[in-house]
Amino acid sequence: MNLESPLDQVLILRMVRPLHIEFAGSLYHLNSRGDRRKDNFPDDVDPEMFHKVLADVCARFRLACHAYCMMSNHYHLVIETRESTLSAGMRQLNGVFTQRSNYRHHRVGHVFQGLYKAILVQKESDLLELARYVVLKPVRAGMVCLARDWPMSSYRSTAGWSAVPDWLTVDWLLSAFGARCNGAMEGNRRSISEAKNAVSP
Repeated sequence: MNLESPLDQVLILRMVRPLHIEFAGSLYHLNSRGDRRKDNFPDDVDPEMFHKVLADVCARFRLACHAYCMMSNHYHLVIETRESTLSAGMRQLNGVFTQRSNYRHHRVGHVFQGLYKAILVQKESDLLELARYVVLKPVRAGMVCLARDWPMSSYRSTAGWSAVPDWLTVDWLLSAFGARCNGAMEGNRRSISEAKNAVSP
């Protein structure tokens, strides 16, 4: 059963072909799959480890993370660049996480499969839809019933149920729902709920 909305289908079509152009001030939908589709985040420690590496990468390479979701065998990021550092930042993210994951699990080899995919999108017209698409991935995959039940995404922070980490940029996204923080988070919750219901069977 196809549970994607028409707007989500547009985003999916944009994901068919990876983009290899990068420049400052651009917004990307990024994803990277686990090698041989294996589970990259088998317990609570691995997601936290990924968060720490992502925080370091965002600070070092001046990247703004607007949304993220870690699935069992891949991840999605919505990243805005302040400089032309996306490729270097992604190499650092996947490379350092691979090293730490392999060390922790006493293994060698690749954690992620090939190159990451980077899709260039328009911030003003696409950011809200893309952020919604990313945090609803576990719901549409049938892994949870509600987006708030999935701990490995940015949704709980933008909905007011968890603290916002320093490396997660939420101001632009929440500003679409109002000037006051609580009201904006409530608006975001309503938006996600409506989107989830729109694609429910």
